[in-house]
Amino acid sequence: MTAAPGGARQPRTGRSAFLVATGILWSRLAGLVRLRVFSHYFGLESDAADAFNAAFRIPNFLQNLFGEGALSASFIPVYAALVARGERRDADRVAGAVATLLALAVAILVLVGVLATPVLIAAIAPGFTGEKRDLTIQIVRVLFPGAGLLVLSAWCLGVLNSHHRFLLSYTAPVMWNAAMIATLVIFGSHTPLPRLAVLLAWGSVAGSALQFAVQVPVVFTVAKDLRFTLDLASEHVRIVARNFVPVFISRGVVQVSAYVDALLASLLPTGAVTGLSNAQLLYTLPVSLFGMSVAAAELPAMSGAAVDHAALRARLDAGLRQIAFFVVPSAVAFLALGDIVAAALLQTGRFRHEDAVYVWGILAGSAVGLLASTLGRLYSSTYYALRDTRTPLRFALVRVVLTTILGYLFAIPLPRWLGLDPLWGAAGLTASAGIAGWVEMLLLRSSLNARIGQTGLPAEYVAKLWTCATAAAAGGWGIKRAIPTLHPVLTAILVLGPYGLTFFAMTFALKIPEATTAIQRVARLKR
Repeated sequence: MTAAPGGARQPRTGRSAFLVATGILWSRLAGLVRLRVFSHYFGLESDAADAFNAAFRIPNFLQNLFGEGALSASFIPVYAALVARGERRDADRVAGAVATLLALAVAILVLVGVLATPVLIAAIAPGFTGEKRDLTIQIVRVLFPGAGLLVLSAWCLGVLNSHHRFLLSYTAPVMWNAAMIATLVIFGSHTPLPRLAVLLAWGSVAGSALQFAVQVPVVFTVAKDLRFTLDLASEHVRIVARNFVPVFISRGVVQVSAYVDALLASLLPTGAVTGLSNAQLLYTLPVSLFGMSVAAAELPAMSGAAVDHAALRARLDAGLRQIAFFVVPSAVAFLALGDIVAAALLQTGRFRHEDAVYVWGILAGSAVGLLASTLGRLYSSTYYALRDTRTPLRFALVRVVLTTILGYLFAIPLPRWLGLDPLWGAAGLTASAGIAGWVEMLLLRSSLNARIGQTGLPAEYVAKLWTCATAAAAGGWGIKRAIPTLHPVLTAILVLGPYGLTFFAMTFALKIPEATTAIQRVARLKR
């Protein structure tokens, strides 16, 4: 336990990060099950799959813009600081006022979004025409109200995280995934693809409602004085609003980057949009599990003790080491063994082995910037804890410009210059985004170091991690070549299992503290 500024005791960040990671793991596993079931019924190269995945990005833009990113960065530092000082009544008034403002803004945007969907489709997927475009428009209009509910669910997450109730808020998306899985299982076998895509959109809306509903009772339990009022006079609410605007723009810039990828993918042959979406769900798993879990756990604690730069540096450096320990082997696995990962999770029904190899190519591209993306999340959280939301915005603008320029070059002309199938341009999109991610992370680190002192990962530590992961991957590759053709899941167990065990054994032998901590935590769980 560590002391808060007001004398309260806060849970250790390691335990909090573990709870966040546990919740994210369950929700991501549910997401992977959903993706596998989706792949079974939709395959990769179908207009319905491309239409649904492209449509899914538009309401997701609203969720990501207002939800976990912008709302957490602006709301949690203010609310958590009030809670840490014991000012619970003022904290709950701020939470109620923020929820009211958020609900009004989201209601307006959902209405505008439903009415303006054809314009949005023209912007996000200009390559879609005819029935494919009409289907995408229909799906978007169904999905928009569900996105509004997910934004309110993110407000619940902010309240619960500030009270160190991490597990429920990050496990709640299981309900959303479960509703979509149930829709596919119930209707998938006897419903034609275009109709099934629309029904799946309705299942997503139902899941959004469930995700919000499971959190509300606990929110009222921890925030007993919560009242929904339009309080614009409160200085705390004004601070949240002022901080929200630059973070909102920053998140918007990041989302523009994702939309550039989607737009470019829509110009590639059928299958590129779905392949990119499948790969993104896979490579965001380590980002969420290890980057988001540490960043989310640190933000409330950092917000309560942001004036102590020495403590801030210590927390940041420890978090960076935690992230790198798990993300480096994830990046190497995507690069060297991505076909095994993709086949085990997706190869079923209409999804073929050739499709898994294609997704591997996109995953390999994502490995370029995987470490930078996860480290960048923690650096951004440090700025937010310091109530600085403008510096990350400036660097996000640099990232989106680079992503746009490099994304076009890597996705459209480069495959042609190399004599490759244009479909492989999707791998160029993830590789170019990775390069831009490194530039953004290095800018964040340099600026923060000038402000609070030297932070970052020791070169020797990073070299050890990459060496261990590469050696473990070589062993996994050897097993892959030696074994006969088996079911993809069995192959994954025989290849990825030894890969992970070898990495842990080597890092433990090199006395890397994070390996010892991870093994001790697993041992405690077995008792």
